[in-house]
Amino acid sequence: MADKDALDSRDEVNRIKRRIDILDQRLDNIDSMVTAVAERVLKQSVVLNVTCPHCGKNIEVSLIGSGKLSK
Repeated sequence: MADKDALDSRDEVNRIKRRIDILDQRLDNIDSMVTAVAERVLKQSVVLNVTCPHCGKNIEVSLIGSGKLSK
């Protein structure tokens, strides 16, 4: 019985490690995407058009960068 509990615990730990690794990969991917967007914003202007859900008006947001990312 104790051996089965030990195996179950070991399996659970391995599952948790695998899920943490997957989460780490996803966070790395998100970081890469955010960095790419930030670099693009700094190179050229980006315009976001959003429709207000309350009044229905279009809202335009312009992002203009003039710098360079430093690491």
